Amino acid sequence: MSTSTLTARAVETASPARKRRSFGAWLKDKGWRHAVGVAVAAFAVFPLLYVLSAALNSNGTLAGSSGLFTRIDVGNFVNLFNDPSRPFGRWFINTLVIGVVTSAATVFLGAMAAYAFSRMRFKGRRVGLLSLLLLQMFPQLLAVVAIFLLLSGISDVVPWLGLGSQLGLIMVYLGGALGVNTYLMYGFFNTVPQSLDEAAKIDGASHVQIFFGIILRLVTPILAVVGLLAFIGISSEFVIASVVLTDPDTQTLAVGLYSFVADTRSKNWGIFSAGAVLAALPVMALFLFLQRYIVSGLVQGGVKG
Repeated sequence: MSTSTLTARAVETASPARKRRSFGAWLKDKGWRHAVGVAVAAFAVFPLLYVLSAALNSNGTLAGSSGLFTRIDVGNFVNLFNDPSRPFGRWFINTLVIGVVTSAATVFLGAMAAYAFSRMRFKGRRVGLLSLLLLQMFPQLLAVVAIFLLLSGISDVVPWLGLGSQLGLIMVYLGGALGVNTYLMYGFFNTVPQSLDEAAKIDGASHVQIFFGIILRLVTPILAVVGLLAFIGISSEFVIASVVLTDPDTQTLAVGLYSFVADTRSKNWGIFSAGAVLAALPVMALFLFLQRYIVSGLVQGGVKG
C-alpha cells in the first residue's frame, strides 16, 4: 500500500464526520430570516398583482374579483384610450413634460444652491441652510388657497402663467425645489475635495467652469437620486395639480385618473387600474435608466474611500 493512501486514510480517521444541522437549528439561525423576507415580498407584490389582474379583466371590478387573472384581455386598455372626454394619451404626455422639465430644473437649481453653500463663504450662509431645512416642515399643501388666489390674480395679467396653465404649475413646483434637495446635495458636495477647485482656480478657471466642468461630473449619483425622487413626487402629486389645472386637456395622470373613480354611482375601477399600470411605466423606466449611474457612483466612492 502506497504512502499517499495511508496518509489519506489517516486524515479521514482523524477528522470527525460533519454532522448535519437539524431543521430547528437552521430555522432558529437563518430560516426565520427567509420566512420574514418571503412574507414581506408577498405583502408588497400581492396588491400589484391584484391591480394588474383587474386591469386585464374588462368584465370584472377591483373589489368584486374573486380570483387573480381569471380572465385576461385588453378591453380596459382599449376603453382607456377611446374616451374623448378623458384624453388619457394627452394626460400621459402632460405628465412626462411637466415631470421632466420640473425634475431637470429642480436638480439644476438645487445643485447651484448646494455649490454656493458648499464652496463659498458669505454672511448668512448657516442661517440660510437652516431656513431651507425648516421650511420643508411646512408642505405646499398648506398654501393651496394662497397658490390659487395668486395664480388667479396672475391670470388677469399673464394668462399663460396663471390658473389653468402647465407653466404656472411648473413654477409652483419649482417654488419648493430648494430645501431638502439642496441639503442632500450640500452634504454630497462637501465630499468632493476642495483641492480640485483650488487647482482649477490656479489654472484660471472661474466658478462657472469649475461647477459645470468638474463638480457636476463628480456628483452624478446625488443628481440622479434627486432627479428620480423629484419625478416620482411630481408624477404622483394630486392636490396642487387638481387646483391649478382646470382644463381636462392640460391635466396630469394623477388628476385625470381620479375622474374614473370620482363618481359615486359608477366607478370604473378596471379602467382606472389599466391607467395606473401604464402610469407606473415612466417611473420604472427612469429608475432602471438611472440605476446604473447610482450604483457605479457608489462603487467608485467605496473604492476611493
